[in-house]
Amino acid sequence: MPSFASSSPVEIAAAILFALAVLHTFSTKYFEHLAHVNRAHAGLWHLLGEVEAVFGFWAMVLLVFMAIHVSPARAVEYLNGLNFTEPAFVFVVMVIAASRPVLAFSGAVLRFVARLLPLSRVTAFYFVALSIGPLLGSFITEPAAMTLTAFLLRDRYFAKDAPSPFKYATLGVLFVNISIGGVLTPYAAPPVLMVAGTWGWDFAFMLQNFGWKAVIAVFVNAAAASYLLRGALRRLPGNDEGSSTDRIPATVVAIHLVFLACVVVAAHHPVVFVATFLFFLGFTQAYPRFQSPLILREGLMVGFFLAGLVTLGGQQRWWLQPLLVDMPPDVLFFGALSLTAITDNAALTYLGSLVEGVDDAFKYALVAGAVAGGGLTVIANAPNPAGFAILKGNFDEEAISPLGLLVAALPPTLVSIVAFWFLPG
Repeated sequence: MPSFASSSPVEIAAAILFALAVLHTFSTKYFEHLAHVNRAHAGLWHLLGEVEAVFGFWAMVLLVFMAIHVSPARAVEYLNGLNFTEPAFVFVVMVIAASRPVLAFSGAVLRFVARLLPLSRVTAFYFVALSIGPLLGSFITEPAAMTLTAFLLRDRYFAKDAPSPFKYATLGVLFVNISIGGVLTPYAAPPVLMVAGTWGWDFAFMLQNFGWKAVIAVFVNAAAASYLLRGALRRLPGNDEGSSTDRIPATVVAIHLVFLACVVVAAHHPVVFVATFLFFLGFTQAYPRFQSPLILREGLMVGFFLAGLVTLGGQQRWWLQPLLVDMPPDVLFFGALSLTAITDNAALTYLGSLVEGVDDAFKYALVAGAVAGGGLTVIANAPNPAGFAILKGNFDEEAISPLGLLVAALPPTLVSIVAFWFLPG
């Protein structure tokens, strides 16, 4: 079990600040409400109500504490020792995946698949977006799949006066399906990526032990949402076919897809994907008539959120790792699922990968629990802040209730639990 006696003051302070950041995350809707009713200090309340700013703010507090308690040099040394590749990658892939040509192409592909289903047009596209969209995360990475799917859902459903229960139910299924939809391969889901190399998990292993179960859960969740929300879907006004690629030359679409593919392939090499991103920015400036405004601000805020999570999370090993090691497999599965709600699931699996001598049951339980619980909160899975940033403007007071998300994500999470823990194999 974790020992407070052997932990340093910085580690204890970091744990306290991490807890405050989690509480702050669940309070952002309250601050957004204050911004609307108290105009005199609306700017301050808006800042405190920005989910994407929460962990960055408390990470800054930690660094100030380290600088005062130890030394500024130690704070800088700690910061330099952290790996910020994932926040940078999520920013880059968000901006490219949300570009007009990529969204138009993705929408056209999903509409084609939807037409093959014996359902109404609006229901078919909704089902395909919540099933095929998340499963694409196994190949183009989960952050890219989240960005594409969230934008397509926003433009066709969320932006058309959909009722609040519909939006929360859709958000819960989206977050859960994205978290489990990336486990068909060993490189696309952050919690899998953290352990795949260390434990020797390859493509065949992922399909055999995780992939087929994830596919079942994703389709069950999407089908259940499509059926239960069919009334709300029918009542939504003006569900047109959305954007088309007709006005965008095929060569422009192809070049954008090449940029996206290059960034995905170079996901672990920041020098390469940042350089690719700079070329992408140059191309969008050269052909502005085929572009919509890039989501640079939204992407930067999500990157800031993840960077803050990395900074605070780097000091949580002293209590998280012993907690995981002491759990038997069945308790570990549900413990990892629960802990994922208050900390990034990739951080959990990374800490587990550092433990030597663990058996296969420990490995499976840890990763399965981490991905099953990845839709419960905005901090549970790295792509969640991206979806949060894209969709929050269509909720009341432009804020998503963390409690509302938690409640909405529970039913699809239960489906994931059944798939990963009770199905044989």
